[in-house]
Amino acid sequence: MSKIRTLVVDDQNIVREGMVAILSHQSDIEIVGEAEDGIHAVQIARKTKPDVVLLDLAMPRQDGLTTIPKLKEVSPNSRILVLSSFAESSQVYQAIKTGALGYMLKDTPRGELLKAIRDVSKGQASLHPSVALKVIQDFNNPAASEGNQHSEHLTRREMETLRLIARGLSNQEIAMSLVVHERTIAKYVSSVLNKLHLTNRTQAALYAIREGMAAPAN
Repeated sequence: MSKIRTLVVDDQNIVREGMVAILSHQSDIEIVGEAEDGIHAVQIARKTKPDVVLLDLAMPRQDGLTTIPKLKEVSPNSRILVLSSFAESSQVYQAIKTGALGYMLKDTPRGELLKAIRDVSKGQASLHPSVALKVIQDFNNPAASEGNQHSEHLTRREMETLRLIARGLSNQEIAMSLVVHERTIAKYVSSVLNKLHLTNRTQAALYAIREGMAAPAN
């Protein structure tokens, strides 16, 4: 079984070393690097191409929000999971908009954090419950809606795919549910993102939740 190659980025030594100690005991996770700031993280990511980057936001020299697009540039296939002490909506939005696939808080229980790392490594969105609630509440505010997002432009299959993304299903699980090949689902997902002008699955899931599409279709 291939391991989830993980880069841990945090400026606080005790936090970073603690995370490395926890993750190193997981049989399916391999630590490929540690970094104390965003500049160092980009340097390591360029060399190691990690599967997952566990990224703090508040760091000296180069913060997490500035670092996310730089990480995506040097290692496009890396999935970014923010691990922060802060749950401000503006930071969550910016992190997701620039390419993060997950956003967890540092008080997250160990088991939930490990699940988030594994989910993100598979391309699934992962948001801390309190963060998700904040985002959903703000999305329910009409001022937060994007005027160029229109789900009526989606085909029936794309709508079904989007609804299942919002329920947290992976491409493989969606393919099984719709009885099509996983490659076909990947095409649907790409088309949904393009048509709705979204960057990743996390944005797609939040959009679907805002539009009331997360519940099973009748």
